Amino acid sequence: MTAETSRRLRADAARNSEKILRAAREIYAESGPDASLEEIARRAGVGIATLYRRFPNKEELVRAALEQKVTEEMSPAISRALEDSDPLRGLATLWEASVSFAARERGMLAAVRHSGSLASELSAPFYEALILVTRRAQIAGHVRADLVPDDLHRITVMLLSVLPTVAPDSDGWKRYIALMLDGLAPAQPTVLPSPEPLRQWSTRGSRPA
Repeated sequence: MTAETSRRLRADAARNSEKILRAAREIYAESGPDASLEEIARRAGVGIATLYRRFPNKEELVRAALEQKVTEEMSPAISRALEDSDPLRGLATLWEASVSFAARERGMLAAVRHSGSLASELSAPFYEALILVTRRAQIAGHVRADLVPDDLHRITVMLLSVLPTVAPDSDGWKRYIALMLDGLAPAQPTVLPSPEPLRQWSTRGSRPA
């Protein structure tokens, strides 16, 4: 095999992977977790064997599709929040990006849970930025000083829990981000109970892991 042939094959493989991921994102958004790999291959215009060569199982495919989506949509919001001179506005940017992403990608996220894929590390940059921006807001006196990182995780989950209670095309969830930001203000704060260690929640059921 010549070097030129090898480069062409690699380029073809990269194009096929991109087409498969784009098709997977579209179909999971439309159909949710029950979409078949055969349907994704048809939408991508490739054979099912090509799909399996690139993504040996559904778990790997949905994980890769979610990772691509997170990189495209969440990473810019994280950068904006970290670069914002107003840390409170940075907090709003992060929470709005997170809840908006979850609202748009219900089908994809359901597919991730359905496949059993563990993609929690994809959220690590978001939580790292959330902690850093919150610390800046605390130093600036905009956020109560007794807030701890585990609180931020729980608050984010609380905000995400609003989504099933609003219409899919509604941004009614923004009201609760505004309420939460007001509630974090340091003016005459209520003394909080001591924080408890964060328990990981199982994606396969309703019991703490």
